[in-house]
Amino acid sequence: MTIHVRSALPAAGEAKGALLITGAEGSLVSAYLAAMSGANAVIFNDAGVGLEKAGIAGVQQLDSIGMAAAAVSHLTARIGDGKDAASRGVISHVNATAAGLGVKVGMKCKQAAKILSRQAHAPRDLPPPYASWRSQLTTSAPEIVTVDSLTRLQAEDAGRIVVTGVHGGLHSGRPESALPVKAILAVFNDAGGGIDGAGYSRLPVLGDRGIAAITVYHDSARIGEGASTWKSGIISKANRVAASWGAREGAWLAEWIRGPGTDYMRRALGLN
Repeated sequence: MTIHVRSALPAAGEAKGALLITGAEGSLVSAYLAAMSGANAVIFNDAGVGLEKAGIAGVQQLDSIGMAAAAVSHLTARIGDGKDAASRGVISHVNATAAGLGVKVGMKCKQAAKILSRQAHAPRDLPPPYASWRSQLTTSAPEIVTVDSLTRLQAEDAGRIVVTGVHGGLHSGRPESALPVKAILAVFNDAGGGIDGAGYSRLPVLGDRGIAAITVYHDSARIGEGASTWKSGIISKANRVAASWGAREGAWLAEWIRGPGTDYMRRALGLN
């Protein structure tokens, strides 16, 4: 079986029959995308596990279609970097399908990859449709949208507040992967920070582009769910632009955005 190593998740059918090693977190949305890629098995990053174990929820859910799945610890490999997972990741979670093939917690990713590439079979079914990709919360400027995946951002989201369920890590350290649109503010899940502080690595890059960016604590919102980031996210880090607008660690994200954050953003957009 081919071993397909990716920083982000591939498109539908792009990893057919392969073992997929990805830098993505093991959330429900990531599990759906991994299954739709056609892969036989997948290894994620556990993103610090986080609120309601959202960082590994997809690992367990894939058992329902007979797809072997595991996750490496965010303390052993950079979130958003599949090559790093493959080279130094250590398995922290496995589902029953992967465990039945011999994959174990504490095993090096390289060893787990050998097992899965030789023994994993195609899932017996496709996952059920994934429903909640995107929602627009407000229609007055600055507009607020939530997205579970950056693939659901649109060109019209430039100038908007973009609240994501996405981890705050650059894909393989590439600055161009930070954000595909020039939002006024972008919010991410910090995925527990993890090794090399990877879970925050989008923030300074976006600051250099003049975009305010924030991460929320991984145990305050479910990773992979933009709506959860908005509902319960607590700020863990703010880049220099967001900090200059009063964003502070420990503040409730929605309260800050609805309060002083909006005033600063309206001025930045020339609306006051």
